[in-house]
Order: sequence, then structure tokens, then C-alpha cells
Amino acid sequence: MSRLYFDHNATTPLCPEAKAAWLEVVDTHWMNPSSPYRAAAAVQVRLEAARAELADLCQVEAERLVFCSGATEANNVVFRHWAQRLPASGRVGLSPVEHPSVLEAAKHYFGERIEYLPVDAAGRVDMAVLEKRLGAGGLAAVSIMAANNETGVLQAWPEAAQLCRRAGVPYHCDASQWVGKQPMTGMGAGHYVSGCAHNFGGPKGVGFLILPSQGDPCRITFGGGQEYGHRAGTEDVAGVLAMLAALRAAKPQATTARDAFIAEITQRVAGTQVLGEGAEHLWNTVALVMPEFSSTRWVRALEKAGCWLSSGSACSTGHASVSHVLLAMGLDAAVAGRVLRVSSGFETSRADWQALAEAFTGAYQSLREADAASPSKVISID
Repeated sequence: MSRLYFDHNATTPLCPEAKAAWLEVVDTHWMNPSSPYRAAAAVQVRLEAARAELADLCQVEAERLVFCSGATEANNVVFRHWAQRLPASGRVGLSPVEHPSVLEAAKHYFGERIEYLPVDAAGRVDMAVLEKRLGAGGLAAVSIMAANNETGVLQAWPEAAQLCRRAGVPYHCDASQWVGKQPMTGMGAGHYVSGCAHNFGGPKGVGFLILPSQGDPCRITFGGGQEYGHRAGTEDVAGVLAMLAALRAAKPQATTARDAFIAEITQRVAGTQVLGEGAEHLWNTVALVMPEFSSTRWVRALEKAGCWLSSGSACSTGHASVSHVLLAMGLDAAVAGRVLRVSSGFETSRADWQALAEAFTGAYQSLREADAASPSKVISID
């Protein structure tokens, strides 16, 4: 049975361009870039060329870019740095729909000094409230993501960055789902921006953090002068070059096939709803509220039909708790327990979307038949 992968917001397969770049480095450019001979210097040149290329895409100075292990590390670093530098009484404004690596890091370092900014039914931060809180001097720092990993809904991050700059307040943007899928122009508007390679066809374990152009140095690790003194340790040159190769190869797709799938599935499975309808979304993502049956049962039924997708963030799937993102959007636990996330990739075809619609129809029929055949119908969210 051929498999259809619709969980690209969790991770993506390594694209051919990234694989070729990675293999070239590990085969021929594997030397330590800090070593004092010419072959190693050539590796250093390639690393810095990659940094300059990414910096150009983000419209920032190359010195602001630090390569790291991914967005989870980068997000944690930002909050640790803020905890060391911000006033002891400083409060941090957060969107309640952030990735767990932002929310948990904020809770660890700031505890009760977190202020959750209100979001609408689509999960978008109210910028008028943010402007008011900044104007009142109530926030020492702000973190609002670019695009939500569970729903695909886009935030008005350029406006948030502008408001924070005007107020002289540091702004962090988790751009993990944005990079490689949306235009990166203006990314440097944020003081801190985090991204990772594996969400757009690059390897796992590599990402980047954009730091402010001025201010206190942000030391991630100690023991060497790599990454302009921010992050000690031998650089993952193969990973970095593979990340840049994947970014070059990333070609955002039209929403036509996804939208056709939405139209078809809402007809085939009556009562299906789209989360964040009317809001701007990533071109590859749709979150569906199914009319009946738990998301876990849907995921299992669709896997039997040859389709892989999820019920939300891969960083929380498998836990019994209901998605904090969905609760923040105003859904009750019962409805949130019926949400499925469908996220495609650059290689996903219109035929794949059509096959997924067929699989949904078959899975729905199977689930209804299973319930009808059951001697006693038990309602469960597992």
C-alpha cells in the first residue's frame, strides 16, 4: 500500500537538494572550520557564505545570525537571556497559542510574570491590545509566533515587531512554520527570530536564531569563540549547508488543491468545519473539526487507509491533555478532541489531496460501521 504523508508541520522528508549538499560536505568538506590549514579555511568560507545568504534572505546583518540545533533551542535561549537581562519585575507578553518550547521556557524563567495576550476565534493576537499594553509600559518583552503549527493561521508579526520597536521593547518571533513556506522579507524586523530546517525539507537538528543588532551579547554555550562568540562548539557545517539548499529549493505552492480538498471533505463528511476560516493561513495547512469520533480514532482509521496525519503538534501528541491552542481559540474540550491537522509538503500533488479526500470518506464509513456493530456505544476521546 502506498502511503500519503500529510504531517509536514511535524517534520518533512529530506529533500534531494539538501541530501546532496549534506553528502558533499561529509564526503569532502568535513574538516573543522576552526582548524588552521587551508582545507579547513575553505570549509569556514562555505559556512560564512551560507550565513550571508540566509542573512540576505532575512534582510539582516550576517553577524546577527547564529546557527544552532533548531527552534526549540533558540526559543529557550531567548527566554533565558531575557531572564538574565530584563528587570526583575519585568513582565513578558505571550500569545497563548505559542509552541510548547516558547510557553514552557517562559513559564520556567518568568513564572507568574507572564501576561497572555488575547486572541480571537482564529487564534490571532489582538494588535490593539498589544499596542495598549506597550503604551502603558506594562510589558518588558513580547513573543508572538509567525504562523501556528497546529492551525496554520498567520499572525500579524510585522505589525507586532513595529509596535515593539516603537515602544523600545524586545520582540521575539518563532518563525519555525513560516520559514521556507512564506516570504522571508523583513524577518529582521524582529529583535529575535528563530527557525529550523526540518520544517521545509532540511535536516533535523539544525536551525538558526537572529539576535538584535545591538545590546548585550547572548551567550548560548561557553568553551569556544564559534558563532561570533555566541555559541561555542564545532559547527554543523553539513547541516547548515543542507538547510540552505532546502531553503533554495523550497517553492511555496498554490492553495488550489488544498482548497478543493476542503470543499470536497465538507461535502462528503457533513458537519466538518475549518478552524480559523476567513483568516490567512499557511498554503499547506488546514485544521478540521470533525462532526463525530475522536481525533485519535480518525488518525488510526486514516493510517489504515494509508494516510499519515495528526491531531495537532507533534511535540504534544500522545499526551492526554487537550491542545492549549484550541482551548485558547475558544473551543471546548469535547470539540478540541475531534480536531485533525492536515499539512502537505512541496512534493504533495493534487492527486494526493484527492486521494486523501477518498480516504476520509472510507474512514468515516468504517468508523460509523464499527460503532453500529458495537454492542454498547461508549463515548470516548481516546
